[in-house]
Amino acid sequence: MKVIIVEDEITASDQLTFLLNTIDPTIEVLKVLDSVKTAIEYFSNICEASLIFMDIHLADGISFEIFEQVKIETPIVFTTAYDQYAIKAFKVNSIDYLLKPIDEDELSEAIQKFKNRSKEDGSLDNQIQGMLQLLQTKTKPHKTTYLVHHRDELIPIKTENIAYFYIDTGVVKAITSENKVYSIDKKLEDIEDELDPKVFNRVNRQFIIQKNAIENIKHYFNGKLIININPVAKERIVVSKAKATGFKKWVNL
Repeated sequence: MKVIIVEDEITASDQLTFLLNTIDPTIEVLKVLDSVKTAIEYFSNICEASLIFMDIHLADGISFEIFEQVKIETPIVFTTAYDQYAIKAFKVNSIDYLLKPIDEDELSEAIQKFKNRSKEDGSLDNQIQGMLQLLQTKTKPHKTTYLVHHRDELIPIKTENIAYFYIDTGVVKAITSENKVYSIDKKLEDIEDELDPKVFNRVNRQFIIQKNAIENIKHYFNGKLIININPVAKERIVVSKAKATGFKKWVNL
């Protein structure tokens, strides 16, 4: 089987190549493309690959931009460091995806899914168009306001004024940029789905932070990161090694 890898990080493409050859030594990586521009140029010609592995966030843009310029018939497995609500669109439209760092077992399952897929499953073009429509039409608008209880009042809090959300002894709390604290009667997972992923990031199990609240980022041991935010959090905010690369990309968007 011949594959194409669209990935802007050399370590990530090398690791994927290693895992592919571990799973099936007959898999041949024809080309590694590291940008939207090079991908458009490559796929403008005939693609001899049977399968494409494509990172969503590339150095010069989002890989969805590729489909606006060229028509790709080859099946695609998307890879991403971002576990956000939009990823659900891939499953809805029968396009597989893998979260970084890529797990060998999940990669193997994705390859097997590709091998088992029949030609009657529907065209890839229709799946891509359906996915793009879900992402672009914004059928699920981002949350702009939370109505919170405060003493004997209900107060509307704009999400743009919230520096971060965190779990405190089982209760989700929102901290505003003025360092005011409000309890939110929702799960952190539900809040994550409601927020704009360009503005807010679920950095670990306890915290969702707004980009503008970040004061600085420090390197920690074993490839982890420590985030200092304003207002200052009561607990140390640590980003795991697995999420560190994706987090830095998000900050730099």
